Amino acid sequence: MMMSAIWFTLVAIILYLVSDWILNRVEAAAGRRFEHRSLIFFVILLSLALITFSAIQRQLAAA
Repeated sequence: MMMSAIWFTLVAIILYLVSDWILNRVEAAAGRRFEHRSLIFFVILLSLALITFSAIQRQLAAA
């Protein structure tokens, strides 16, 4: 149980950084800052978190 909390925390930190990087790349490609930047960041982060946390949960259940 404790180990899964550590994994989820580490992955959450990594996902935060990856989401910021993705948003910056998309904005650079568009050549401008988006008006609703925080909403777009949230959608990217939520999508990555749902996919990744689901995969981690399946791996921990299989072990």
